[in-house]
Amino acid sequence: MTAILWAAIGYLLGSVPFGIVITRMLGLGDLRRIGSGNIGATNVLRTGHKGAALATLILDSGKGAIAVLLARWLGGEDAALVAGGAAFLGHLFSVWLGFRGGKGVATFLGTVLALFWPVGLIACGLWLAAAGIFRISSLSALVAAALAPIAAYLWGLPAVAAVLAFMAVLIFIRHRANIERLLAGTEPRIGRRG
Repeated sequence: MTAILWAAIGYLLGSVPFGIVITRMLGLGDLRRIGSGNIGATNVLRTGHKGAALATLILDSGKGAIAVLLARWLGGEDAALVAGGAAFLGHLFSVWLGFRGGKGVATFLGTVLALFWPVGLIACGLWLAAAGIFRISSLSALVAAALAPIAAYLWGLPAVAAVLAFMAVLIFIRHRANIERLLAGTEPRIGRRG
């Protein structure tokens, strides 16, 4: 029963589509009709509004972190794992968007940081390094998602590694079209306007 409660709380926190909320509040239009149509920070950046993109990044990562920290505080470590995974699913399959949503990268990073901050820093560092080298957001996300579960496992955290591996699989699935464009050499670079 407790696991179901934390799953529900995590899901509802994760399902808030901050990218859409922010772009509408700023009069930037319907984010789903801009650029890639994704609801995350990278697509918000394509509107040309860096502040909106930064706010989306912080809030999308924050909802995963808040779900984990709240659950850990009130329910312990198992509750934190459940809530973090559910927040990630909420972002991908938002009840407010007809069970559609984003690709989950920012929520993934926020969740990892809250679950075990050293691995979270590794994941963020991998994202930043890949972004700095390749200037391709999707590739950076795939690198961070693939290696974070390995880092958690090597750190001796098999439960965290399992949750992160679950998220990583979904991130790769959500990035199918990006992977096809990466292989074709047509994936857009960070900062390109939609």
